[in-house]
Amino acid sequence: MNNWLIGIAAVLLLIVVVQYIAGRNKKKQLSYIYSKLEQALDTGSAEHILLFTSDLQLQALLNAMNRLLDENRQTKADYTRTEISIKKMLTNMSHDLKTPLTVVLGLTETISRDETLNAEERQRLLVKVHDKALEMLSLMNKFFDLAKLESGDQALIMSRINITEICKNSILFFYENIVSHGFEAAIDIPEHTVSGMGNVEALERIMNNLISNAIRYGSDGKRIGLSVREDAEYAYIEVWDQGKGINESQQRLIFERLYTLEDSRNHLYQGSGLGLTITKRLVELMGGTITVRSTPYEKTVFSVKLRKIQFNLKDS
Repeated sequence: MNNWLIGIAAVLLLIVVVQYIAGRNKKKQLSYIYSKLEQALDTGSAEHILLFTSDLQLQALLNAMNRLLDENRQTKADYTRTEISIKKMLTNMSHDLKTPLTVVLGLTETISRDETLNAEERQRLLVKVHDKALEMLSLMNKFFDLAKLESGDQALIMSRINITEICKNSILFFYENIVSHGFEAAIDIPEHTVSGMGNVEALERIMNNLISNAIRYGSDGKRIGLSVREDAEYAYIEVWDQGKGINESQQRLIFERLYTLEDSRNHLYQGSGLGLTITKRLVELMGGTITVRSTPYEKTVFSVKLRKIQFNLKDS
């Protein structure tokens, strides 16, 4: 009996020792995890917290903490990018507003102080003042439109839209502008109706932005195109030109707020840098995507992809 009791005591003592050692090891592991976590948060290091352990609970805790660290780093990176983007946006917008405002001030000073101006000259300068004021108003309207889109205050009412009809009307709207610039237009729009889920006003604005951009930046190629095609699920709209194109490094940036190409300060390529950003937001609000591919002086293509709605005869 005594031997049996001694054996039980020895087993219990062994269990206590094992538990003590395990508890001490877990305490060391938790202390190590805590110190590595603090270090990662303080330094912003991209390293994960690594620990070799057979403890399934600690493994689950480490996995969760590493995911949280990744999300925290991504949030910080997104915030930094947004902050830089906003600063750049304000700088560019200040420049784009300052330039026409300076012209307006100069013209109004000339009109008010130059007594040698005849009526015809005065009228010509007033027209310039009016044009520059409209330019500033247009830029400010685009800025506030983008702000509303990104804040979610401007909801789009979605319904069945006739994509082919909207595209035809859009290219017709620019017909005189296209002809006056000496462009050749290549139009490939099917006769049958291609329907999609979207918003008429949004798609009209998207088309206006893309076609006007093709005219502005495609002047070297003197040829622009518009095509509509479809597959079983999607409708595809492509607006293209054969102008100077967009470098590969710039293709990732042109949809950012107030990003403008290097030649945008040249009056031939003047743009606010907001049009494509608004275009992208509108496409995304309709559940679509927009991409660009470009080979300079061969073809620059903006492609809009929208989910299609099958058109039935009973709907006609």
